[in-house]
Amino acid sequence: MALTEYEMLAELRKYDTPSITNVVATYPGNPLCLGLYNPWTENWYTDTTIKCMFPELGAMAGYAVTCVYGLPDPNYSELSFMDVVDALDVSKKPTILALQQKFPSEIANKVGLAGGNMTAAMKSLGCLGLISNGPSRDIDEIRPMEFQNLLSGISPGHGAMAVHAVNVPVSIAGMDVAPGEIIHMDENGACKFPGDQLNAVLTNVEALIAQEGDRIGQLLSGPKTAKQVRAIFSGHTYSEDEDG
Repeated sequence: MALTEYEMLAELRKYDTPSITNVVATYPGNPLCLGLYNPWTENWYTDTTIKCMFPELGAMAGYAVTCVYGLPDPNYSELSFMDVVDALDVSKKPTILALQQKFPSEIANKVGLAGGNMTAAMKSLGCLGLISNGPSRDIDEIRPMEFQNLLSGISPGHGAMAVHAVNVPVSIAGMDVAPGEIIHMDENGACKFPGDQLNAVLTNVEALIAQEGDRIGQLLSGPKTAKQVRAIFSGHTYSEDEDG
């Protein structure tokens, strides 16, 4: 019986994010790589400006819901966090909130944006985690919620702020995300890919991990010569070339 999308996303959580990038675009010459992006020129995975707050939670995978936060604008006050709540509610589940922060540089590193209350609300709506290009707060309060955070850092306070947009394309730590794309994230960072590639990504990463597991098993089975290592990486068991 074919897996549902929800079940496929649950399966993807068994694999680390670098393995997902390998089949999405990192190795275009590998038959298991889908080549969904030019790996260097397109912004499909994160850079070093954010870090994982709870690496012990392992990988998360879900549909992107996006929003933009910044300072209040006297000429625009149409949106609030409740609009973000509505977007999380109507999205396919599970979700990951991709929150782009657009604050002036002098305060950008002091915006402890999503605390315990916001996180509890997001989790109640089937959201697994938050990824943001800025800081957040209440990490001690959030930890037992088992809600992942990939952030630029932590800051204890904030001032007045406002929602500027909901479910628009955003850019976070070098990764461009559109609503409905799938985000996979863990302690290595995050990557994204189109929702209609979910089955292909899962199928290929399962095959890749099996392939790599066999290779690593051979490499770690005992001391090797360079010739044996070459044989293993060329797709042969090293014993085939031991005496050649």
